[in-house]
Amino acid sequence: MPEPLQVTQDGAVVHVTMTRPERRNAFDADLIAALTDTFRGVVERPDARVVVLAGAGPSFSAGADLDWMRGGLELTHAENEADALRAAEMLAAISTCPLPVVARAHGHALGGGAGLVCAADIAIASAELRIGFSEVRLGIVPGVISPYVVRRIGPGWTRALFLTGRAIGAEEAYRIGLVHAVCPAAALDATVEATVVELLAGGPGALHETKLLLDEVTAPLGDDIAARTAGRIARVRVGDEAQAGIRAFLDRKAPPWRP
Repeated sequence: MPEPLQVTQDGAVVHVTMTRPERRNAFDADLIAALTDTFRGVVERPDARVVVLAGAGPSFSAGADLDWMRGGLELTHAENEADALRAAEMLAAISTCPLPVVARAHGHALGGGAGLVCAADIAIASAELRIGFSEVRLGIVPGVISPYVVRRIGPGWTRALFLTGRAIGAEEAYRIGLVHAVCPAAALDATVEATVVELLAGGPGALHETKLLLDEVTAPLGDDIAARTAGRIARVRVGDEAQAGIRAFLDRKAPPWRP
């Protein structure tokens, strides 16, 4: 059986490509497990600093594999819950990856495929992209992807898209913040590469801490939010990376992590 993922590294950039083009990179148990394991371990790759998530063939990901869904009809409640938890762990592995994750979205990104787009830090879309959440039209709900969609576009737009189940085009997705840039298909790789260059200009540790910071400040606020955010910036400032970055800025030099 062919591998569901191809993982390659070009310098500081790790390319994670779903390789089920004949199924439009739809999810099954093997792809979910492969994505989870890859994103949990990618930070251990030497020199890795950015991850680009893509799909081979005509689509990014069309959601759940039909054969996998058909098999799910026979599952018990407990088995269904375990299945959903595995998908939730996959999305969490992508979202909490210490490295910045860029989604290269083209063709279709539907259901769980759209959830992947939202779990990534930055989403770049080709102009022909169709993205949406069709679960209600199948009589199910967009369960485990919902936290990432709400975080990306807020409850208002999430409610409208979840309840109608309609797919939208790239320009509308950009307008509501579902993706961060739209470009012609021929320029998709160049646009992704330009985003990667911008990410590589940041300190690796600072990028990780910023992801943690954003998770912290977008969680329900507690009374200790000021102390926690102040503590984080203080801890980062006294670290070697921040010290070197600030000194380089003051001396008008490139920081040591700049490629």
